[in-house]
Amino acid sequence: MGLAAAHCLPLPPVISVQHLTRRFGSLTAISDLSFEIEQGEVVGFLGPNGAGKTTCLRILAGFLPATSGGASVAGFDVLKESLEVRRRIGYLAETVPLYNDQRVEEMLGFQGQLHSLSRSERARRIPAVLERVGLLDRRRQMVGHLSRGLRQRVGLAVALLPEPEVLILDEPTSGLDPLQRIEVRGLIQELALEHTVLLSSHILPEIEAVCPRVMILSEGRLAADGTHAQLVETLGGGSCVRFEAALGAEVQDAQRLLAGIPGAQRVDDRGRLGIHHCFDIQCDEDLREDIGALAAQRGWALRELSWQKPTLEELFARIALGFDGDRTGPTGASTEESPPPGSAPVQIDGCPSGTGGLGEKPTSGGDFLNPFNS
Repeated sequence: MGLAAAHCLPLPPVISVQHLTRRFGSLTAISDLSFEIEQGEVVGFLGPNGAGKTTCLRILAGFLPATSGGASVAGFDVLKESLEVRRRIGYLAETVPLYNDQRVEEMLGFQGQLHSLSRSERARRIPAVLERVGLLDRRRQMVGHLSRGLRQRVGLAVALLPEPEVLILDEPTSGLDPLQRIEVRGLIQELALEHTVLLSSHILPEIEAVCPRVMILSEGRLAADGTHAQLVETLGGGSCVRFEAALGAEVQDAQRLLAGIPGAQRVDDRGRLGIHHCFDIQCDEDLREDIGALAAQRGWALRELSWQKPTLEELFARIALGFDGDRTGPTGASTEESPPPGSAPVQIDGCPSGTGGLGEKPTSGGDFLNPFNS
């Protein structure tokens, strides 16, 4: 193969997950999960608690073996080549396990030794990552004296220390107050400019603010995959025209006439707002031109005529309810072994979709990302 042809070859995905399944006894945490993430992508794992997000991330980070299927990070198998994988990822667990009795810079120095960084490399990288996460002026502070938000920043500093290709962040703002969430979210947005990022969360604004691409998990299965706009466009349904006008005594006639417009599926009466009355005309296509013509013909004074598509939050709720409507048997045991009807993932054009740390001695649970543990 010539040099020019070689340059034309597409880069392999940085993260590849193929038919991944993980069971804990009779419970299936993730089921036949497949997806790929390209270099430089920032992808959000969105799903309700218990959807399988953390299980998948722990498998990718090398902390948990899969029951079946496989996964690779940066071309290395997460099971057979876990040391190589750990050298290339920065992993922030949902519960950040930290050494409370160490100073911030001491803990980073210890983590640097675990990553086989030389003294000179540690001297270069530690101040850099502390400045990056806004902790340089707190480097001499005891970790145990830090607030929850600052502890999250320490966790991010540890994840950044090996200069990873991939950042895997599991619920990075979990347990933070609103101001802390905003601060950590802004930091993640900055990091996303330089890293491939896989971020899991059940908090929709967090995903919307940071991740151009979203994968929605429900009951361990990939329910949808695409950009925000693609998900809204593909999962459509629920679109409507919002109609608000001064109707006087013609409310019932107006509802009947609006329902008779070709393409109108249903007219929902939203009630009176002052002298105006509001209807939502459910439809799959934009009917504003026809509705505007009807209003002009009837002499209705329009206040609003807008085309409204479902928000990502509404789509998420719709997907989650579709999967979770009947998820337990008579004894309360999970019935995830048998996929519910219609549970195949939505394939979005242009986005591959599948079928489907650190330590406190330790006083708080979590994964210890030691690159030397196989």
